[in-house]
Amino acid sequence: MVGRDVSEENEEYVEGYARILADASVTGRRLTREDLDSRRALGVQAAEAGLGLRALVGAHLAATRAYWPAGNGASVDDVLAAVEQAVDAFAEGYERAQRLAVRREEAARREFIDDLLYGRSDLGRLAQRAERYGLRLSYEHAVAVARGTVAYEEGDAVLREVEHALIGRFGDRSILLTTKDGRLVCIAPGDQGEVLAYFAKQASSATGGGQVAIGRPQPGAAGVVQSYEEALNALDLADRLELDEPVLRAADLLVYPVLTRDRQAMADLVESALGSLRQARGGAQPLLDTLTAYFDSGCVSAEAARRLSLSVRAFTYRLERIHKLTGADPSDPVHRYTLQTAVIGARLLDWPTKPF
Repeated sequence: MVGRDVSEENEEYVEGYARILADASVTGRRLTREDLDSRRALGVQAAEAGLGLRALVGAHLAATRAYWPAGNGASVDDVLAAVEQAVDAFAEGYERAQRLAVRREEAARREFIDDLLYGRSDLGRLAQRAERYGLRLSYEHAVAVARGTVAYEEGDAVLREVEHALIGRFGDRSILLTTKDGRLVCIAPGDQGEVLAYFAKQASSATGGGQVAIGRPQPGAAGVVQSYEEALNALDLADRLELDEPVLRAADLLVYPVLTRDRQAMADLVESALGSLRQARGGAQPLLDTLTAYFDSGCVSAEAARRLSLSVRAFTYRLERIHKLTGADPSDPVHRYTLQTAVIGARLLDWPTKPF
C-alpha cells in the first residue's frame, strides 16, 4: 500500500523503496548492486516519461516519511544513508537518460541541418522535419553565413551570444541559427530581410569583425540550398577579389558568376588582354596589382598610388608600361572596360599564379 503522502502519479518510481528502507533498518548495510541498478532504471524511466526531477525527489522524501521503519530500533543514520544512496542512484539514472536524450536531439538536429543545406533528403520528409525547427519550407527562405578568425561549433559562446541577440530583438520568427564547417549560419524567412541584416551586424561584432554573406531569398527546400551556396560563393569571391566589406549580398555580386560562367572564354580574354604583361621585369603580378588598384580607386592615379605605397610618378610610369605591353590604355574609356573585365577574370581565375 502506498503511503498517504506519495502521489499515485509517482508511485511506480518509488517501487521497492519501502523494502530498501526496511532492509537498511534491520541489517544496517549499504544498498546492493541490484538495488542501485533498480533505482537507476527507475530514474531512466522517469526521465523518458518527461517527469521533473524536483517532483520525483519530493516523491522519494514523501515515501521516506511514509515507509520509515518503526518499532524495531532502527538506526536513523542507517536509514538516512540508504535514502541518500537510493536518491543518488535514481538521480544518476535520470541525468544519464537526459544526457542521452540531449545527444540524440543534437544528432537529429545536425542531421537535419546537413540534409537541409545539402539537399540530401526526400523533400516531403525534409519539410516535415523542418516544422519541428520552426521552418515552413513551402515559403521562401534566405541564408546568411558568417565567418570569423576561428572555427565555431554548436554550443560556442559566440553562437549563444548571437542567438540571444536575435531572440531578444525578434522573438520566435521561424529563425534557425546553427553552425556549419566552422561558420555561423542563419536561415530566416525570405520576406524578413531585417532579420538577416541584424544577424549580420551581430555576427560581425561577435566574431571580432568577421565577414557575413547573405544569399538571395529562394522558395522551397531546394531554395535553402541555393541561397546557402550563394552565400558561400560570395565569401569565396571576397577572398579572390579581396573584398573587405563586412556584409556581402549575393544579389550585388551576380555579375561575377556571369563573367566566369564560360571559364574558357574568360581565360581567353585574360590571356589576350593581359598575357603580354609576363614580359615585364618582375613578371605580370606587379602590373596586375597596378591595374587592380587603379580600377578599385575609381581610376584616380593619386589614390591608387597611395594604396600601393608608390609615388604618383612611379605609378604613372607603370600605367605607361602597361599601355606599351598590352596596346590598351587604362585611362581610355574605350580600352578600360576590356582591361577591367580581364583584371576581374584574372583575380577570379588566380592568374598568373595558376596557368590555364
